[in-house]
Amino acid sequence: MAVPVEEAAPAVRRARDAASRESWAEAYFLLRDFDLHPSHALTPEDLDILADAAWWAGHIDESVAARLRSHAAHAAADDHRGAGHAAWWLAFEYRCMGRPAAASGWLHRARHHLEREPECPEQCYLAWSNAEEALEHRDPDAALAAVLRMNRIARHSGNPDLVALSRQAHAAVLLANGRRAEGLALLDDAMCAVTAGELSGMFTGWLYCLALTECMEAADLGRAVEWTSAAMTWCEAPWAQHVRRPDAPGTPVDDGTMGGTRSAGPAPGGAPSPLPAGAPAPVTDNPFRGLCRIHHVEVLDLLGVWELAEAEAARVCEEVLPDSLEAAAEAHYKAGEIRRRQGRLDAAAVSYGHAHELGRIPQPGLALLRLAQGKADAAVAGLKLALACQSDRHDLLGRARLLAAQSEVALAVRDVDGAAAAVAELETLAPGAPLLGAMADTARGALALARHEPAHRPLRRALAGWLALRVPYEAAQVRMLLAAADRAEGDDEAARLELAAARSTFERLGALPDARRATALLAGNRRRTLPGGLTEREAEVLRLVAAGGSNRDIARALTISEHTVARHLNNIFAKLDVASRTAATAYAYAHGLA
Repeated sequence: MAVPVEEAAPAVRRARDAASRESWAEAYFLLRDFDLHPSHALTPEDLDILADAAWWAGHIDESVAARLRSHAAHAAADDHRGAGHAAWWLAFEYRCMGRPAAASGWLHRARHHLEREPECPEQCYLAWSNAEEALEHRDPDAALAAVLRMNRIARHSGNPDLVALSRQAHAAVLLANGRRAEGLALLDDAMCAVTAGELSGMFTGWLYCLALTECMEAADLGRAVEWTSAAMTWCEAPWAQHVRRPDAPGTPVDDGTMGGTRSAGPAPGGAPSPLPAGAPAPVTDNPFRGLCRIHHVEVLDLLGVWELAEAEAARVCEEVLPDSLEAAAEAHYKAGEIRRRQGRLDAAAVSYGHAHELGRIPQPGLALLRLAQGKADAAVAGLKLALACQSDRHDLLGRARLLAAQSEVALAVRDVDGAAAAVAELETLAPGAPLLGAMADTARGALALARHEPAHRPLRRALAGWLALRVPYEAAQVRMLLAAADRAEGDDEAARLELAAARSTFERLGALPDARRATALLAGNRRRTLPGGLTEREAEVLRLVAAGGSNRDIARALTISEHTVARHLNNIFAKLDVASRTAATAYAYAHGLA
C-alpha cells in the first residue's frame, strides 16, 4: 500500500508531485537521493515512480534495478496487480535491451501474477504482448482476439492512455492482415488522442513511435510526413516544465519553483532549475527524441532534404539510449544512403559498416554501392541473402526497396528473367500505396526498356507518382529512363528536356554522379567524361560486352582482331578494378555506358 501523502517524507511528497507533472528529472533526483540514505525506504509505488523517472532521465540500468525492487515489494505484499505490472515492464525493458531470454521470463511472471486476477487495466499489457506474439507466429485470428480483448479492458478501465494504445494495437493487427483502409482509419483515430494532448508522456511517445513505424512500413508517406512533424514538435518541448494534462485532477500549475526545490541556476527559457543544487544533469529529458528523429530522417531523405537529414542522423546517434540501438543502426544506414547517392562511396561504406555492427543488414544500399563499384556478384549475393532473411513480412516498404534494387541489379547483369520476377512481386505489394505504386511503375518501365518494349506508359505513371509524393531523386531517375525511351523512339528533343530536368534535380540534391551522367548524355560527347579513365575505343568495347557480345562478335563489329579485343578487355578490367565480364557489364550499366 502507498504511504499517504501526509505521512511521506517531504522529499517523497515533492517527488510524487513532480511525477504527476511529468517533471521526471526532478522526481528522479529526489527519489534517488532519498533512497541512498540507509534509514529510508521507498514504498512499492514510489519504486515504480523511481523506475519511470530513471528511464526518462536516461539511466536504464537504474530503472531496471528499481523495477526489480518494485516487483519484489509488490509480490511480498501479495499485490499481484502491482507485481504483474512491474513484471511486464521488466519484460519490455529487457526486450529493448536485447535480452530476449530475460524478457521471456519476466513476461511469464507477469502472466502468472495477472491471469488469475479479475479483469483489470494491467491485463491490457498482457493482451498487447499476446497480440504481438501471435503476429510473430503468423496467427492472425489469435492476434485479432487478443487486441479485441485489449480494447474491451481498456474501455472498461476508462483510461485514455490504454484506450488509445488498444486502438493502435488493433490498427497494427489489421495492417498486418492486409486490411489497409481499416487499419489506417483506426490508426488515425488513435492519433487524434495523441495530437490533442490527451495522453501521458509515455503513451504519447509510444504511439508516435509505433504509428510512424507502421506508416513507413505501410509506405504511407503522407501520414508519415504529418505525424513526424507533430512528433518532433512534441519532442522538442521543454520537458523540465512539462505539465501532463491541464484537466488532470489535482495537477498543480508549475510556477517555476517546482514545489519549492532549490534552484541550481537558470534553465532554458530563464526559469529556475528544478534539480537539487549540485545535481548532475540527466542523460536525457525525453528518451523518445532519438526514436522519433529517426523517422524524421527517413522523411527528409525521401523529400530530398539530404543535408539536414544527414545532420539529423548524427543527432539520432547522440540521443538514443543503450536500449534503442536499432534507431542508431538505422541512422547510420540512412547516412550511408545519402552518401552513396552523392558519390561519397568510401564514406557510405563506413556508414553501412556501422549499421551492420549495430545489427542492421545494410541492404539494399550496400548492394547498390557494390554495383556502382562494378562488383556485381557481391550486389547479387547481398540482395539474395537480404530477401531470404527478411523476418518482418509486414514491412512492405522494406521489402519493396529490396525488390526494386534486385530488379536494378539483375538488369545490370543482363538477368532479365530475374528482374521480371522481382518486378512481378513488387507489383503485388503496390495496390493502395502510392509510394509502392511509383516504385513498381519505375521498375516495370526499366524492365520494358531492357526488353525493347514500350516503356512510356509505366514511366509516365511513375514520374507522376513521384512528383505527387514530392520525392525528387526518384523522379529524376525516372526522367533518365524516360530520356532513354524518348531516344529509342527518335524524339531527341523530348530526351533533352528530360535530361535537363533530371540534371537540375541531381545538382540541387548534390547527387554528383547522376548529374555528371545527365550532363554527358546532354552533351552527346562521352570522350571528355568517360568514367574510370576509359578511352573511347575501350568504352565501345565495354558497351558491346554489356550487350552480350563475345570477343569474336566485338571484333567483327569494330573490324579489329580478337587479339586486340582481348587487349582492350585486359585494359578495361585493370582500369575498372573488375575481374569478369559480368562485373564489367554491371559497371557499364551503373555508369550510363550501356
